[in-house]
Amino acid sequence: MKNKNTDIPICSVDYAFRRIGGKYKGRILWYLHNRNIMRYGELRKSLPDITPKMLTQTLRELESDHLVDRKVYQEVPPKVEYSLTDVGQELIPFINYLREWGDKQIQKENGTIKLKC
Repeated sequence: MKNKNTDIPICSVDYAFRRIGGKYKGRILWYLHNRNIMRYGELRKSLPDITPKMLTQTLRELESDHLVDRKVYQEVPPKVEYSLTDVGQELIPFINYLREWGDKQIQKENGTIKLKC
């Protein structure tokens, strides 16, 4: 079934992957789960392969999708903290399952130990 309007998801799987798909979203959600609250600089250090522009864009998308909460403190210099929303927390068991699956596949292919996430 072809959908002419690309903004409307074709099915619920399409809807879900539009929210968490991509190179960085899953990792950002996982890191926020592990650390509870992270500042922009901490996220930037955790994702060395992301550009500042892409990190900002990805965080805005996650916030727009109500998966990440952004809290701004009115101080100088500005302080911004990111955390998972309740909706974002609901995804953690699935992301963890994907992480475990990835660990098994990497071990099968390479015989290596787990990667650090």
